[in-house]
Amino acid sequence: MTDRRGVVARRAEDLSPGVPYVRGWNRARRSAGTLADQLVLLGLDTDFPGLVADVNVFGDGLVQLGTVRPEAAELLVKLITVGLEAERLDTAAELPVTTRRKAPAA
Repeated sequence: MTDRRGVVARRAEDLSPGVPYVRGWNRARRSAGTLADQLVLLGLDTDFPGLVADVNVFGDGLVQLGTVRPEAAELLVKLITVGLEAERLDTAAELPVTTRRKAPAA
C-alpha cells in the first residue's frame, strides 16, 4: 500500500535496475541536512537524533525524523505554524492596499 506521494511505500532494501535511488536519496540528504542545520540553530538537534535521509522502493527520497518525544513533535508543529503565519503576514504586507481602476478618458 502507498499513498499518492509514495511516502508509505516500503523503504528500498533490495534495489531494482532502472530506479533512480541515488537521485532520490541525494535529494533527501540535502533536505535532511537543511532541517538539521535549522534544528541546530534552534538548539533542538538533540531532540531529533534519528533524523536521516532514506529512499523508498520507487526511488523517492524520504526524510525520517526517527522516534521523538511528544514534546519535540509539539514544538516542531508550533515552529512550523509560527513560520507559516509569519510568511502569510509577510505576503499580505506586500499586497497593494487598494486596486484603483483608472476612469476611462472622456
